[in-house]
Amino acid sequence: MKIEIIEVETREQLKAFIHLPAKIHKNHSNWVPPIYMDEWKFFDPKKNRSFDYCDSIRLLAYENKKVVGRILGLINHKYNNAHHEEDARFAFMETYNNQNVANELINYVEEWAVSKGMKNLVGPLSFSDKDPQGMMVEGFDQSLVIATNCNLRYQVELLNNLGFLKKVDLLTYKIDIPKVIPELYEKIYQRRLVSNNIHTIEFNSQKELKPYIIPVLKLLNETFQEIYAFAPMEKREMEEFAKRYISLLNPRFIKVIENQQNQLVAFIVTMPDISPGIIKSKGYLFPFGIFHILRAQKTTKQLNLLLGGIRPDYRDTGLDAVLGVKLLQEAHAAKLEYIDSHLVLETNTKMRAELERIGGTVYKRYRIFTKPLC
Repeated sequence: MKIEIIEVETREQLKAFIHLPAKIHKNHSNWVPPIYMDEWKFFDPKKNRSFDYCDSIRLLAYENKKVVGRILGLINHKYNNAHHEEDARFAFMETYNNQNVANELINYVEEWAVSKGMKNLVGPLSFSDKDPQGMMVEGFDQSLVIATNCNLRYQVELLNNLGFLKKVDLLTYKIDIPKVIPELYEKIYQRRLVSNNIHTIEFNSQKELKPYIIPVLKLLNETFQEIYAFAPMEKREMEEFAKRYISLLNPRFIKVIENQQNQLVAFIVTMPDISPGIIKSKGYLFPFGIFHILRAQKTTKQLNLLLGGIRPDYRDTGLDAVLGVKLLQEAHAAKLEYIDSHLVLETNTKMRAELERIGGTVYKRYRIFTKPLC
């Protein structure tokens, strides 16, 4: 059958783009559906400000009038200019186990990227490292969490067969939560408390948390500059990002530290795993999906790390231990048993060493691929 590639232009085509993964992963027990109300905003250039500084192309593959594949092609000009790169990206690629469909989708993106003067194609990588990135290459039997890609084994082979090579891997660690806070952490924590030049802030409600969201994201901009694929957020993007996730966050599991001048100098954002609730809700918050998600937060044994940062001039001063102790205290109160570290660049040796020092072991691996464009 001839495969036809078309660009998404209508609402009906966008609907097919958004809902194709649910069909492909129908029998995939570990697949976590997206929150569909967010997907409609994320993939709409009129509602997602990240499209403003990117060239983009949203594609669907048809075979015998049936949608059999999708892909998003991107050129992040802001990132390319800042890092002197000429890379195009692909993301959110989904196909059945059909090499021809994968070939046609990738070839279309490659030709588009070449026409824009790009030299390489990398992915899966979207607007920023805050979006799902990389393709799972190890850990297929492990449960998945929000904001990470979910793919079947054959999807890796489809890319390998197209000549893609490894650019960088991202690792996910599993850490058993200790029943007793490590003595070293406790000593540093107590020493920092009596120094009286910082104070921690904890939250009990969304109302208390809301004024800190933008300051946290501003500090994120400052602390993530050296992370591969990170793109600093503008204020409007921060507001969109906050709206996307704040309703899912439990304020108890977000900790921030301020200095004597009430300036934010460190933060950590975590959440009890809600993936089982999202699976049960099938990606729909209403009318009852939100209750499945809230229930999952209360019954899970897993805590997911999402974001964290320390202002550069406060690094190596023990603030990581303060955040760690506060987080472990909260985890103990919630009867949580283990932590998923989220994605850590394999080149981030300092972070990896810290996770391994507290007993973390790699249990999932994701890969960003690269291919030169001729």
